[in-house]
Parts: sequence; C-alpha cells; structure tokens
Amino acid sequence: MGALDCIFNLCVLGSTTRRRRSTQTTDIKVKMDCDGCERKVKNAVKNLRGVERVEIDRKQSRVKVTGLVDPTRVLNSVKKTGKRAELWPYIPHTAVQLPHAPQVYDIRAPPGYVKNLQTNSEDTSFTFLFSDDNPNACSIM
Repeated sequence: MGALDCIFNLCVLGSTTRRRRSTQTTDIKVKMDCDGCERKVKNAVKNLRGVERVEIDRKQSRVKVTGLVDPTRVLNSVKKTGKRAELWPYIPHTAVQLPHAPQVYDIRAPPGYVKNLQTNSEDTSFTFLFSDDNPNACSIM
C-alpha cells in the first residue's frame, strides 16, 4: 500500500503545482479598409494556438482577441500580414482625470476614448494647486 500512496501523491502534487493561465483579452489597433483586409487579419490571428474568439470592429480599427495567448504573439502575427498594428492605445474618457488635456486628447481616437498616457501623480497635484477649481489656489501665491 505504501508504493501506491507514493504514486498517488506524485500524481496529485504534479497536477496541483501547475499554474493555470487565465483567459485574457488583447486589443490591437489595425487599419483595415475592406473585407479582404479584415479577413486576412482574422485568419492570421485565428490560427494562433490558444485563441478562443476574435472580434473585429472595422469602424474603430480594433481587433479584440480572447484566449490563452500572449499579446506580443498576436501583435507580431498581425504585423506579418503587412498591416501596421499596435496595442490598443486608448482608454475610456471616464477613466482619465483630465480627458481634454493636450497630451491625452487625440482626434483619431474613437468616440468616448482618449489616449492611454501614464501621468505622474506629482504633476497632476501641481496642476490642481494652480487651477481655477481649487478654492485655495490664491493662498499659495
């Protein structure tokens, strides 16, 4: 019975030590003009191992890939089709504190989206100190 217990423990421990990868969604910005471009990009991404679903929104120039796949592999696969591609650079405008700031606002962004820029919280606090929205701004000067 001891040998069987050892084998059983090896099987159980071997299966629990594996880390499960979770499904993730990758958004890519790709300029697509026609159905042929859309089909070419979709086939290139769909053939990757681990891809579960591919959604294409030609109006927003957006490809949304869901599955157990690395975002850089998806991006490289789309680039091999000859299309210029980049990871989705936009976030909803409600997630940004100042959506109409010159660095954030992008005229090419889809409606309701702004550029995803990592802002320094220190810079944001300084701009708030000297803004019209801060009632204590005059006391600093």
